[in-house]
Amino acid sequence: MAKDDPENPTHGWRDEREHSLSGPIAAGPHMHHRRHAPPLYGVIAEFETPGDLVHAARKVYEQGYRRINGYSPYPIEELSEAIGFTHTSLPLIVFIGGVLGGIAGFGMQYYMEVIDYPLNVGGKPFNSWPAFIPITFECIVLAAAFSAVLGMLILNKLPQPYHPVFNTPNFALATRDRFFLAVEANDPKFDHGKVTSMLHSLGALEVSDVEV
Repeated sequence: MAKDDPENPTHGWRDEREHSLSGPIAAGPHMHHRRHAPPLYGVIAEFETPGDLVHAARKVYEQGYRRINGYSPYPIEELSEAIGFTHTSLPLIVFIGGVLGGIAGFGMQYYMEVIDYPLNVGGKPFNSWPAFIPITFECIVLAAAFSAVLGMLILNKLPQPYHPVFNTPNFALATRDRFFLAVEANDPKFDHGKVTSMLHSLGALEVSDVEV
């Protein structure tokens, strides 16, 4: 602060006031008006042929990236192997559903025939389990089928009305004749500049940022 002017006793007070106004008061109230860049979901590359997509997926996986995904108009068997997707929990879900369905079907018949309303039919025992097998089998098939459908929907996070990749230019062509490879930003090795350069070097037609 400048020294007080004896001829102007308010000079020092004015300097002190101006100094205080140039600090947090000047910056604070306007900070919330600044627009921040939307969070990044990842980077996606567009390819012309399935061979190009599979080749790029293999190279990206070899570089150590694991949060990657491919999109194509039809299933590509090599693609799932290229991105390291070699295991699924669906068979286990179907097996557990079938076992629970079989137990429920047999238990239902046992309860009705032995506990709730036992009938003596031709001198046969109440727990005539061979007669329970057809219904038990049908319950196994029914429960396993429902488990397969529900498990597939849950594992694929369906239905999914919105996904960040829907914002990508030309992504509608993923249902026609274009192939896409996405590297997610939450991958431990993700670096925006390196990933973008790598995808360009792998022959991508276009590389775009995907916002959440």
